[in-house]
Amino acid sequence: MKNNKSFTNLYRFLDIFILFFLIFDFGFTIDDTYKPYKLVGFFVIVLLLIAFNVIKSYQFKDKSSRKSVRFNIIFLLSTLIAATSFILYNYDYSIVELTVKTKVIFEIGLFFYLLIRLTFLIKYIYKIYFNPAILFVGSFGIFSLIGALFLMLPKVTTHGISFIDALFTSTSAICVTGLAVLDTANDFTQLGQTVIMVLIQIGGLGILTFTSFFAYFFKESSSFSEGMYLKDFTASENLQDIFKIAVKIVLFTLGLECVGVFFIYGSINDVTSVENKVFFSIFHAVSAFCNAGFSTSSTSFYDPGLRFEYSLQWVIMVLIIFGGLGYNIVFNILTYLKNFIINLFYKTRKLKSVRVITLNSKLILVTTSVLLVSGFIYFYFFEANYTLKEHTSTFGKVTTAMFSSVTPRTAGFNTIDYTQVATPSLLFVMLLMWIGASPASTGGGIKTSTFAIATLNIFATAKGKKRIEINSREISSSTVNRAFAIISISLIVIGMAIVLLLFFEPNKTLLEIAFECFSAYSTVGLSLNVTPTLSYNSKIVIIIVMFIGRIGMLNLLFGMLGQIGQKFYQYPQENILIN
Repeated sequence: MKNNKSFTNLYRFLDIFILFFLIFDFGFTIDDTYKPYKLVGFFVIVLLLIAFNVIKSYQFKDKSSRKSVRFNIIFLLSTLIAATSFILYNYDYSIVELTVKTKVIFEIGLFFYLLIRLTFLIKYIYKIYFNPAILFVGSFGIFSLIGALFLMLPKVTTHGISFIDALFTSTSAICVTGLAVLDTANDFTQLGQTVIMVLIQIGGLGILTFTSFFAYFFKESSSFSEGMYLKDFTASENLQDIFKIAVKIVLFTLGLECVGVFFIYGSINDVTSVENKVFFSIFHAVSAFCNAGFSTSSTSFYDPGLRFEYSLQWVIMVLIIFGGLGYNIVFNILTYLKNFIINLFYKTRKLKSVRVITLNSKLILVTTSVLLVSGFIYFYFFEANYTLKEHTSTFGKVTTAMFSSVTPRTAGFNTIDYTQVATPSLLFVMLLMWIGASPASTGGGIKTSTFAIATLNIFATAKGKKRIEINSREISSSTVNRAFAIISISLIVIGMAIVLLLFFEPNKTLLEIAFECFSAYSTVGLSLNVTPTLSYNSKIVIIIVMFIGRIGMLNLLFGMLGQIGQKFYQYPQENILIN
């Protein structure tokens, strides 16, 4: 038993060593003289990992653990064989050239190996300590800090970066916000932009979704409490096949992003201002679907080479809308379309008429449609003599107006200069930012369902009704209470942030500060060119606001205060004067 424990500790030490080895490899530049030694180091590390995993496979008694370890062995062997084959095939290269080209194979292999190990570590943490809200908040906090440390590596930036700027950028990426104190295009190398893209992907999906994906892939057992948490995170209505849903979420996300990459690449094929078109397509597909708003263009899509590429903007809009709808809504729609097609073309397999589209889906789809259409109409008419003036064609005006309606709802890209937007339009944008995307999506804000419930409750109260009724369904009082709690908390947090920023930034106007705070809380990323000029204290405030906006203050309070047990008594009622 003692030997097994010592071996396990040695195994973990090797994981930590690999992590630091990769950090050194990625983040620091070394002389050509030492590069061959680094290649030898890669071979030694992979061979050690294979040996350790072989020994580990004989220590496990359960089949699922053995299967995961054997997968590691196969994965590491494949990496070793691929690297060796490359060296044998290109033996005429110099040792330095072989090192530079071969180390990429090792880097990819070891990175995914550590990712798998990390997901199992997180899974173990969920088993020994389960508080959904605290773990949710903690995972975002830890990854924000890890991301900041990676962004401080020498090879990640072009001129170096301070810790506060690295933490700001990392938090903005992991919280899929898009506010940037540095120019992503010029201040970060392609490696730095890749780190930001990975943080965006992790923040958009959530770490437990990745964990559940690998757990299902390796047929690992999962606890009931873990399933309950994933059920809440994905907004699923039951526990049946909950881990299959996590797999569907990951595959759907990656699949749609791949489609997005294809169409983005096709739409910028003739754009000369974009140098690396493949990386540009991948980065913006991930950033758009995750509603992050980061761009490898200094002025986002307001860049002269991209401003009039309307086909590109429509691709970005579709990705933003799909990411902002939420996975449960998209899957619900796909189920409905599948049944509709079967009923339409296959009479012999006609499905029974059942309630496929849920009330939640209907409410969110209607609210989203109303916001998109109203936003388009507003921008098309009220910005005709302002930001739309430079677009001469009707299609160009329609595209720009629609893009301006879509992107404030947590996406953060821009095809217009928001400093030139009329003040009434800025206030309308702040409203759209505050409402945000839908629940269980990659976006932020108070959510479309919250706004819809609050609006319906106003009409119900005005009519003297004690409950909200929609399509022969009644909205529970707990849902209404939660909606108004979220609205109250959002206004309190934004209000406090505005007051603090006005104190720390006396030279900026109230409108600039308010716009920045609404954008930070709703994880949008739009700015009136305020973010790069923020002081140290103001950056801390915005970091906290972005973090709260992504994880939700209500989730944090649930985790800190805990849920009070059900009480089986009721006090006498007494009315309080309202208005």
